[in-house]
Amino acid sequence: MIRVAVVDDQELVRAGFRALLDSDPGIEVVAEAGNGVAAVAAVEATDPDVVLMDIRMPQMDGIEATRRIAASGSRSQVLILTTFDTDANVFDALDAGAVGFLVKDTPPVQMLEAVRAAAAGGSVISPSTTRRLIDHLVAARMASRRQREWGPEPPVAAVGALDALTERERDVLLLIARGCSNREIASRLHIAEFTAKTHVSRVLTKLGLQSRVQAAIVAYETGLAGPGRSDS
Repeated sequence: MIRVAVVDDQELVRAGFRALLDSDPGIEVVAEAGNGVAAVAAVEATDPDVVLMDIRMPQMDGIEATRRIAASGSRSQVLILTTFDTDANVFDALDAGAVGFLVKDTPPVQMLEAVRAAAAGGSVISPSTTRRLIDHLVAARMASRRQREWGPEPPVAAVGALDALTERERDVLLLIARGCSNREIASRLHIAEFTAKTHVSRVLTKLGLQSRVQAAIVAYETGLAGPGRSDS
């Protein structure tokens, strides 16, 4: 049984998520919270496998709550819930320790799959709708970081990190950046799903990364992937 905590400042939203999650016999909602302070306390009290965390909340936002949950050593995996094109700080939440993010209009089946993936230790970037969110956020982040630190080009060290990857591993990294699951990577590269999973693991290890989310960011920041590029 996957134990989930739902954190959102709107009671109606929490009720909707609870109804969806409770419809799955393998998932149990063990806690609800309306702000970050209550979320941290709920995680400590109930030890959920997954936390669905809103960003914008009173008293303490989802970013700080995520940071505190991660710093506490909790095993709970935090999935950020966001509204498309409004939360420019979603990367801050990922940096704080979230394993991925979902837009709130994610189809129910994909939402349940994401919860199961997070509970299994995977990182979640919802395909399709979230791809647009990645494009939007990375473009803003890249512009800001280049202006502050890089100048017109990414740092040599960052680009050089990709030299450790084989051509196939670069293909896998690009597909990770596009939000593909292991199954989708396998389909696009015409390989077994287990082989795709192995490639993903090797990419993370070679780049010294902890999650697929970080891998996606590296792909964008090194120029391997780019906002708005075609999947073809």
